[in-house]
Amino acid sequence: MKNVFADACYWIATVNPGDSLSVMAQNAHQKLGPVLLVTTDEALTEFLTSLSNQGPHLREKAVKMVRQIMRHSNIRVIAQSRGSFLAGVHLYSQRNDKAYSLPDCVAMNTIRAEGIQEVLTNDHHFEQEGFTILMKP
Repeated sequence: MKNVFADACYWIATVNPGDSLSVMAQNAHQKLGPVLLVTTDEALTEFLTSLSNQGPHLREKAVKMVRQIMRHSNIRVIAQSRGSFLAGVHLYSQRNDKAYSLPDCVAMNTIRAEGIQEVLTNDHHFEQEGFTILMKP
């Protein structure tokens, strides 16, 4: 089974039907067929943070979704560690000309380490690092 990285923007679009990327996220995932989604604790942290001011209903929905993600047999969540954090900081420091977030740097390192090429995101920063983003208009 092919591995595909799921970035925070994919999770946001999936949980929030009002998100402008919701349909794009659904279509991208459907086109993939059976895959193992790989994500990180940091991506899920970014997901929860982005919805933190969207009201109690969406917050509850996001927490429920994270719990489902953690139990899902076709989703693997890479745990945050001191090593992943420091490696993310290193990549972050090496890309002064970019606007990469630290969670994205951790994700990019994870994607490389896992030998993944495709990312469920619309974030062009992943393209700048040579990955294929799957949520394009």
